[in-house]
Amino acid sequence: MAVPKKRTSISKKRIRKNIWKRGGYWAAVKALSLAKSIFTGHSKSFLCDKQVIKP
Repeated sequence: MAVPKKRTSISKKRIRKNIWKRGGYWAAVKALSLAKSIFTGHSKSFLCDKQVIKP
């Protein structure tokens, strides 16, 4: 017979949520850093063509 589990406490839920959000924050910081290095041309880990499109 199935028995319902105990309810997760609010503090534990908050801790897990913050850990999950922290992962997204660091992914965004790394993406912004890579975008800045590509834009300035100082990227050593990302290859891209340096073509200038003239209208």
